[in-house]
Amino acid sequence: MAIVKKYASNVISIQNSIEGVYTLEFESLGKSFKYDAGQFLHLAIDEYDPSMQWPDSRCFSMQSAPVEEHIRITYAAKGQFTKRMQQELKVGSEVTLKLPYGDLFSQEHNKTNTIFIAGGTGITPYLSLFTDSSFIHYSKPVLYAGFRTKEMNLYAAELKKAKSINSGLDIHLVYQDKDGILDIEKILNENTYNSSFFISGPPVMIKNFKQALISKGIPGNQVLTDDWE
Repeated sequence: MAIVKKYASNVISIQNSIEGVYTLEFESLGKSFKYDAGQFLHLAIDEYDPSMQWPDSRCFSMQSAPVEEHIRITYAAKGQFTKRMQQELKVGSEVTLKLPYGDLFSQEHNKTNTIFIAGGTGITPYLSLFTDSSFIHYSKPVLYAGFRTKEMNLYAAELKKAKSINSGLDIHLVYQDKDGILDIEKILNENTYNSSFFISGPPVMIKNFKQALISKGIPGNQVLTDDWE
């Protein structure tokens, strides 16, 4: 198991091409970041004092590949903490990151015809795998990603890189305003029952999709979820 460490970091980039959605990039002010694809971090805005309790923080999936020098996350400003991030974080702001957490892709799973299902920013933990060289070890992986609109899909460059690493990646993009929402029964009908199914997105989606797969006969150990919240 990876050792959790605290990293004094600063914000080096903020992208905000869609109202209320932000992609942040952090650099470590000391030791290099160490984590695996699919893991997540705790972000604290308030100054961390080692002699005091860990400050208020929130979890975010790491979107960047482990080999990258910097860490990227994407978030939607909805709750109290993320609205503080929206208002307070600027390029140059110092934060403390605590990582890594989670075992999403280190759990045993079938790497042939692996199904990755994402709702909105739930795609981010997959991107940390898709843009890593280890992604070549997956045979005929399939991604189903749902977004409210085409403009909400901020990940074209990363998906292009994923295809360059693993040309067998089959990408299905669903835009709610044109195509409706992701249909878990359709996804199951288009794939094999011995696949591993990863689900990442809003908690209600994760719960409903997992229940639907299990009710259709998919063993529980073949349904892996990113539900750290």
